[in-house]
Amino acid sequence: MTELLEKAFKEASKLPEMDQNTLARWLIDEILAEKRWEKTFAESEDVLGQLADEALMEYAEGKTKPLSISHL
Repeated sequence: MTELLEKAFKEASKLPEMDQNTLARWLIDEILAEKRWEKTFAESEDVLGQLADEALMEYAEGKTKPLSISHL
């Protein structure tokens, strides 16, 4: 465990029990969400590659337009 995380846990331990539980639930949820995102992203590598190939082909065929910030 890093020193910064130890410091954060030490400070969190001074909070009321309800706040500690809220913080713990938030942290666990964030860690699980990050793991799900990493798994989903890793599993989508082939799809992302196909989309990139399609975009490059459309660009080569002149089917794209420059992005205009004013039209967003």
